[in-house]
Amino acid sequence: MNGAMKVEQKLEALGFKLDDLMAPAGNYVGAVQTGNLLFVAGHGPHVGGKIAMTGRVGGDLTLEQGYEAARITAVSCLRSAKQAIGDLDRVKRVVKVLGMVNCTEGFVDTPKVINGCSDLLVELYGEAGRHARSAVGMQQLPNNIPVEVEMVLEVE
Repeated sequence: MNGAMKVEQKLEALGFKLDDLMAPAGNYVGAVQTGNLLFVAGHGPHVGGKIAMTGRVGGDLTLEQGYEAARITAVSCLRSAKQAIGDLDRVKRVVKVLGMVNCTEGFVDTPKVINGCSDLLVELYGEAGRHARSAVGMQQLPNNIPVEVEMVLEVE
């Protein structure tokens, strides 16, 4: 890595911690690897093993708060990725992101909300952080979380 900052150091520099995982809410695991792909389950904005934000974007929460929720949610996904593969520097490419936004009827800026996740992944991984993506509005998400994200990562 030629002395370049590691992904976990970048996260810490941005004020994020890879602290406790939130336990899955059902009979599933946070991430599954098959071959060189890591499928990360849907995660919400969790910090310290607890839900960090709730509410609907466009109602209870502003677009900017939704963007922040998406950043926090990306870190939640990376916690499970780290648990599965041991080192976030093993991520070779972010392949796909599905971002779901708990939003009010008529809210049309779901891509701007999920940019919070996408921007963080590019900050961490550079060009390898650019990914295919879907950003969709939902009528409701579990526990009234504002954002849920799932990812597919290529790992070495």
